[in-house]
Amino acid sequence: MRPSSPRICPGSRATDVNDVPSVTDWPFFDDSHRQLHVALRAWIETRRKTWEHCDEGDIDGACRELVGELAAGGWLDYVVPAAYGGRHAALDVRSLALIRETLAQSSGLADFAFAMQGLGSGAISLFGSPELKATHLPDVRTGRRIAAFALTEERSGSDVARLALAARRQADHYVLSGAKTFISNAGIADFYTVFARTGAPEEGARGISAFLVDADTAGLEVSRRIDVIAPHPLGTLEFHDCRVPSSRLLGEPGGGFRVAMATLDVFRTTVGAAALGFARRALDDALHRAATRELFGGHLADQQLVQAMLADMAVDVDSSALLVYRAAWLRDTSDRRVSKEAAMAKLHATEAAQRVVDTAVQIFGGLGVVSGVMVERLYREVRALRIYEGASEVQKIVIARQMLAQRRQ
Repeated sequence: MRPSSPRICPGSRATDVNDVPSVTDWPFFDDSHRQLHVALRAWIETRRKTWEHCDEGDIDGACRELVGELAAGGWLDYVVPAAYGGRHAALDVRSLALIRETLAQSSGLADFAFAMQGLGSGAISLFGSPELKATHLPDVRTGRRIAAFALTEERSGSDVARLALAARRQADHYVLSGAKTFISNAGIADFYTVFARTGAPEEGARGISAFLVDADTAGLEVSRRIDVIAPHPLGTLEFHDCRVPSSRLLGEPGGGFRVAMATLDVFRTTVGAAALGFARRALDDALHRAATRELFGGHLADQQLVQAMLADMAVDVDSSALLVYRAAWLRDTSDRRVSKEAAMAKLHATEAAQRVVDTAVQIFGGLGVVSGVMVERLYREVRALRIYEGASEVQKIVIARQMLAQRRQ
């Protein structure tokens, strides 16, 4: 699985690898992060022209090829621990965030492919048995297996405690019955991290367990594909008396909520990083447009209202970066929970990116709503980030509850 040219179109213009000051000069990072950032930007530059002349029609094929490209470049080494071929002893959130931000500046789908390899296998890295880690993580790193994370249900999105997919114990197996929906990589994943109810409904979050389910397991089917404004593999999974060996349990029975939250504590921050990447690209393109668009005997950038717009965009970008990399740094360097900081990073970065991209479209004028122009793509891609892995309103609840809990201590 080593394609030579992914078929995904990130856009019409990319930032030159030497023309943007690096956030890695900030004290959140060490030399390994700086080297990673430089190498990744150079690698993306070698693929930019190929990515710009491609067919978006085959989204599944494009994602598979991008996973192969990312693996061949060594970037999937960062989504698994060193014991299974990775770069760090444990998942390094600063590296994950830097990669997502940098990929997102050029291709939303490349960022998606990278993120799902990490999110889909993250629970295995954190809670899997040695056997599950050994059989799955090396293949995630090399791109031989595509991963997915199956938490959301029709009636229990952010309210995980209402999860209804049932898993009843039967000898040395669990039998899963029910459905998951809005599952990224549905239909192309080789395995799913699935959260199901092993306890009574009244147990709430305490009655949930996590399982590793291979895509070819009898009784599991992708019943529907879901089309969204920024196309990527998304669908509904149905489980019809799907038998999963008890050895596929991740963590302890009834510990699935902890598995989910710990995984999201790692990857929620990186959603903010992806939003930051979209915002940086929108700001860069808006600056270029304003500096080159002739208007009223000068350039668009000469107008004070436009200058104010650009200034607001820059403040949003830098404040998002500070929150994202603070959360990543805390997760990497301390043993404390970072749910509040990760929620702050995702909340601010995604909401700010929406504002920045919208302003960029306004600066582009009519060209900004032409299909295929980069800011138009960003406008479609950024919207979902304010919803998945916890909507903005949910992040506010997480932040407030964490602060109130700290006050009571």
